[in-house]
Amino acid sequence: MNTKIINKNDKARERALSLSLPNILTYGRILSVPAVVGCFFIDSPVGNWLAFSLFLLASITDFFDGYLARAWSQQSALGRMLDPIADKLLIAGCLLSLCAFDIITSWSLWAAVIILFREIAVSGLREFLASLQVSVPVTQLAKWKTALQMVALAVLLIGPALNETIVNFGLILLWIAAFVTLITGYDYFRAGLRHLLEDDA
Repeated sequence: MNTKIINKNDKARERALSLSLPNILTYGRILSVPAVVGCFFIDSPVGNWLAFSLFLLASITDFFDGYLARAWSQQSALGRMLDPIADKLLIAGCLLSLCAFDIITSWSLWAAVIILFREIAVSGLREFLASLQVSVPVTQLAKWKTALQMVALAVLLIGPALNETIVNFGLILLWIAAFVTLITGYDYFRAGLRHLLEDDA
């Protein structure tokens, strides 16, 4: 009986938190993805500025949704699930659009491939480990990785409206982000492999 009451209370709390401000910010970040992509079809610097502004706003919500959830004790299972999904959707949407509109070209395409490959592979790994009830915490370097990706993408979004030097600087940042992405991806796979070997033993 007590277990049933606790489960009902947990479900009621999750329903109530689904419309909390931290979760609303996360929903907004997800909805910003098609808006940012749509800005690429505006054939003028206005499109670049709009994409940059929306991306910057979405990136800021990435900090505030987690901060407010912790500060207000409004952390929820829904928020923990959607927050990394929102980040990956935003990064993937921008990367694919920048490639499609020839802002990321030539060898720099490999930097975009590395980032996308790592994000998809690590997501699959975390889901697999979760099925084994193994939690892999987010490292400080992984947080820096996300920040580097966001900064690189922001520069690339606004670069075409300014000059080629800004675009090239953004591509350099993208390669740095890709390198850090590789390191964090290796860390996750090493941790996952260690858990699997321990289970086999």
